[in-house]
Amino acid sequence: MTLLATPHIDTSKQTLIVILLGPPGAGKGTQASMLQSTLKIPHVSTGNLLRANIKEQTLLGKEAKGYMDAGKLVPDQLILDMLFSRVSQPDCDKGYILDGFPRTLDQAKAYHARLSEKGTKLVAINLDLEDEIIIERLSKRLVCSGCSSPFHLKHSPPKVEGICDHCHSPLVQRNDDKEEVIQKRLSIYHEQTAPLITYYLKEQNLNTVSCNQPIEKVLEEVIAHLKGVFQ
Repeated sequence: MTLLATPHIDTSKQTLIVILLGPPGAGKGTQASMLQSTLKIPHVSTGNLLRANIKEQTLLGKEAKGYMDAGKLVPDQLILDMLFSRVSQPDCDKGYILDGFPRTLDQAKAYHARLSEKGTKLVAINLDLEDEIIIERLSKRLVCSGCSSPFHLKHSPPKVEGICDHCHSPLVQRNDDKEEVIQKRLSIYHEQTAPLITYYLKEQNLNTVSCNQPIEKVLEEVIAHLKGVFQ
């Protein structure tokens, strides 16, 4: 696939932040990875960030693991500490793509309270998809146990069955990709995360893109919206 030309953005004067919203299974991770290649800015997944901190036994990771081992949710403040520690690194100077955060209105408000608005351009994209299609997508999804690259048995299967194309680690199905768990995740999404769409409609340059089409077409629409914002 030929990626589109990078939108004309003067990154010497502003930091571009792209927030990808949408239900589980809409393709946020896939689009974030493609946007990373197109825009030349990092893809920051808070889920991967949490797992990396725990695996590397950082101070924040140890604190998070303590909550998880006790069966408690990791506090928003701790997730924000991990996030801002990551985006303060030099490779995020020109911007970054957020996937999986914020998930709630409280998280969004806390994030924006800590975010320096000076020299920052934030654009929110809502990746929309019907529940029935999400269930079909997620139940056939695999992820690399090494580099976390996503695969799908129907739409983007690995070249070698059960093996990651990139780092050659085994592919696994996450427990939360089982149908009964997917139903519960969608229920939580509609209750807690969907209101973010209304929030960003009021506060930011939100655009909704249907994900019930080829991933290349989704990327084209996202890039077109970004170009429109910066014209």
